[in-house]
Parts: sequence; structure tokens; C-alpha cells
Amino acid sequence: MKLHDARTAISLGRWLGPAIAVCFVTGVTSHYLQHPPDWLAGSLPSRPAWGYRLTQGLHVASGIAAIPLLLAKLWAVYPRLFVWPPVRSAVHALERLSVAVLVAAAVFQLFTGLLNIVQWYPWPFSFVPVHYAVAWVLIGALLLHLAVKTPVIAAHWRARSSGSLTLPAEDAVDRRALMLGVGAAVSAVTLTTVGQSFTPLKRLDLLAPRHPDYGPQGLPVNRTAAAARVTQADVQNWRLTVAGPRPYELTLDELRALPQREVTLPIACVEGWSKSAHWTGVRVKDLLDLAGARPGAGVRVVSLERRGAYRVMDMGRGYAHDPLTLLALRLNGEVLAPDHGFPARIIAPNRPGVLQTKWVARLEVS
Repeated sequence: MKLHDARTAISLGRWLGPAIAVCFVTGVTSHYLQHPPDWLAGSLPSRPAWGYRLTQGLHVASGIAAIPLLLAKLWAVYPRLFVWPPVRSAVHALERLSVAVLVAAAVFQLFTGLLNIVQWYPWPFSFVPVHYAVAWVLIGALLLHLAVKTPVIAAHWRARSSGSLTLPAEDAVDRRALMLGVGAAVSAVTLTTVGQSFTPLKRLDLLAPRHPDYGPQGLPVNRTAAAARVTQADVQNWRLTVAGPRPYELTLDELRALPQREVTLPIACVEGWSKSAHWTGVRVKDLLDLAGARPGAGVRVVSLERRGAYRVMDMGRGYAHDPLTLLALRLNGEVLAPDHGFPARIIAPNRPGVLQTKWVARLEVS
């Protein structure tokens, strides 16, 4: 069938493969920043301050770009998915099994990832561990597929390669048109979504679920105070407890009386949106020093939030002692809005948004 050939499939694969590779590497980076194993937790880097913003923005952008590429690739190869007889030998059976795993894993990863960025979870399993596990299945199946198909890839890699020269010459014009159309689709979905993290393009942010300017104090919010069940009564007589060798408590006025620092740092969320903001507060390092923390100590942060996967957050020494890490009290020159974590929240460099704990009530030296 016209264009359902190896040359078309490989031309599309040259775009799809790098998109999946970028998505995989940045996704693994995000996973380890969010859920570091014990041996890594204390040594995660806090710099560059914009690191997570870049990697997670690339993760979501490459994942979205891969969707039209995957659909085009499946269109190019689908007649071969239904050949008869379906299995001709043991080797052929293994090859088809690997292709089935590859297709299933790719479709699962891209479409569950797309639903994650709009925060819709119509499935009974926990998204993060399953998404992470299937990512390894996908990359393993992809590497196996590339190894098996190396001779075919080599034969059709270029227009003048041996296999490509056996194809009808008149198909080349239609193939170029197809590639231009797919390229236009990839460009369109990228330009209309990447503005949620690459703010110079925010005016084109038409299809992304977040706009970087929409939200209280000009900053988006994923989890509101109402959703977290943090009420006015919870913060009315708020005091910060710092547990350590020299434990102490501070009222909000006492916290405001401590030396205040100002930093410009981005909030970067796993859904792909991010924006830099101006924060004012007390350095976490200074609070730990007042509690008599040893130089290499980390800190556990506990929120007023009563439930939720991230109401308790562990921060390794790299973050805890970075001078940019604040217990923030103000955002863009204003007192924190309730949805941004009033009376106090964490802001740290190179950190996933889910770990920038809001409504902080307690710091525990670890």
C-alpha cells in the first residue's frame, strides 16, 4: 500500500525516537527528584536553580510532540501489524511480541501522561509508580526493536539507500508531503502548549491546561487551600515549630522579625507548567542554625494539610543549606494568598512543585 513502507516508517521514526528518548531521560530525572532513594536523597543538587523547570518542561513538551508522531508511525506500519499468518516461526513470534509490547507501552505512556497534565485520573492505579515502571518497559522494547530492525533501518535510512531505491519513485513526493504535514502538526501542538513553561511563548498557550499568568498573585495553583482542607481556623493562631537539638516555636510576627531574604525562583510542576516569581522569607538554613542543626543536616517539613501524598516532605542537605531555599512569607511583594500556602511555604531551587510544601507548620531537623 502507498506510503505504508519501511522508508516512511523509518523517516517518522527518526523524529519519534529522539522525542521518546528525551521524554524518558527527563522523566527519570523527575522521578528521582520527586522520590529519591535513601542513598541519593542527601546528595541531590540544588543548582542550577532552573534545572527542574527545564527538564520537566522538556519532558511534557517532548511527550506531547510524540503523540502525533506516534499516530503517524502507527498509520505507516499498521498493515504489517495484521499480516497473515500472524506467526511464521519462533523468531517471528518473538519479534511480533516485542512490537506488541512496544506499541502498547508507547500508547499507554503518552496518553496517560497527557491525562496527567490535565489532572484527570480515570484509572484505579497510582499514576507515578506505574508510569515510571512502564517507561522502562517502553525503552527496553524500543532498544530491542531497533536491534532487530537494524538491517531494515540501514537499508532505508536515506533516500539513496539500497532499500529506498527499490520503492516507487513517484511515492517520494507524497512521502515529503506526509512528513511536512506531520511536522506541521508537531509544531502546532508544541507551540500551543509549550508556553505554559517557556513563558516567552505564553501568548500562544492555547491548548495547555495551565497559563503561567492565571492564578492568585499571578501564579497558577494546582492544589487550593480548600482542596487541602486548610481553613482560616487552622491558621488563626499559627505557630511554626522547629524541632532539633535546640527546639523552639515562632509566631508569624516573630518569623517576620527575623532577617528577610529575597530570591527569584521558579515554581515548576510535574504537569509541565512553570513560572518564575519573587519570594521573600527566612532562609531555611538560618532556622536550622537556630535549632542547633549540624552542618550536614537535612530537614523534614510538615504541612497543616491533613492528608495528601506530599503533606510531609524530606529535604536533603543540598537543598536545606542552599541560601536560595526559603520559608517564604511573601510572593511578588504581597503576603502569601491562602492558595499559595499562607502563612508560610517552602521555595527551593531545582525542586519539583509538589515538594515546595505549602501551609508549613513544622520543621524537623534530620
